[in-house]
Amino acid sequence: MSFERVRKIPSAKDVLKRVPLPSELKQVKRARDAELKKIITGESDKFLLVIGPCSADEEDSVCDYVSRLAKVNDKVRDVLHIVPRIYTNKPRTTGEGYKGMLHQPNPDEDDNMLNGVLSIRRMHVRAMCESGLTAADEMLYTDNLIYCEDLLSYIAVGARSVEDQQHRLTASGIDMPVGMKNPTSGDFNVMFNSIQAAQASHSFIYQGFEVKTSGNPLTHAILRGSVTKHGENVPNYHYEDLSLAMGMYAKRGFENPMIVVDVNHSNSGKLFYEQPRITKEIIHSRRYSDSLRRIVRGLMIESYIEEGCQKVGEGVYGKSITDPCLGWAETERLIYFIAENV
Repeated sequence: MSFERVRKIPSAKDVLKRVPLPSELKQVKRARDAELKKIITGESDKFLLVIGPCSADEEDSVCDYVSRLAKVNDKVRDVLHIVPRIYTNKPRTTGEGYKGMLHQPNPDEDDNMLNGVLSIRRMHVRAMCESGLTAADEMLYTDNLIYCEDLLSYIAVGARSVEDQQHRLTASGIDMPVGMKNPTSGDFNVMFNSIQAAQASHSFIYQGFEVKTSGNPLTHAILRGSVTKHGENVPNYHYEDLSLAMGMYAKRGFENPMIVVDVNHSNSGKLFYEQPRITKEIIHSRRYSDSLRRIVRGLMIESYIEEGCQKVGEGVYGKSITDPCLGWAETERLIYFIAENV
């Protein structure tokens, strides 16, 4: 074995003690979780909107962005349920580039995993305290879930993780909505197999224990487009794609069928400015078909304070250092459009 042990990471209990979630915020989270669960189960007809930066790289600008979202949320809360994206881990296909706050905490802290975990918790707690909104994050590393599960209301399993057995089994034991993305190949069967696994009970090894899960009925599909073997982006947000996914849901007979559409990534070809147009087409498809309206009940949108993206180190406040995002002015207009038309 060539693994070098650098340092021992404290237990989750110790980490939670270092950066606790205040009791008043626990009640905020319980209320938000209950509302979101009703959306997933169909008891509420509110539309889910998971929105925010491609990656949460800097605490001040992320919390600023989430506070702006909260002001808009106050005006649309009767129609939309807004969950800010605070994605603290960034999957890297080649292993290079910015990997997220776990690996690279805030600039005034040393780059080690413990500081990363503590930075992530501090940012989530601060964002919740300042906005009253609870967030979504991507479960890139299953072992890290225990350090932030108490802070989140929504978890996404990405296109590169959705085929992984450990992610599927871990999702089966999570007591909150988990969105399973289609893989980069675009194969819907892989996505639905992942949902099937996550909705079932399992026994497996997790965190050094043999565990048993009861299954997660809140697991559902996220369509994010695909990439061909030639590197070409293929969208799957069109009416025909949504209808196909709906039909596959009907054949599988899963609990709480629901489709969320990620309007960036391969659906936009990472052309961030296409997100409003794609959003409008999805809304039109829902109007055209009552069946689609009942199952397509959420969107994922990438936006930040400043539009586009920058290289690491350029230092533009509120501008993505990974994939390009919508700017705040366009984001605000788009949210109001969605609220008026869903």
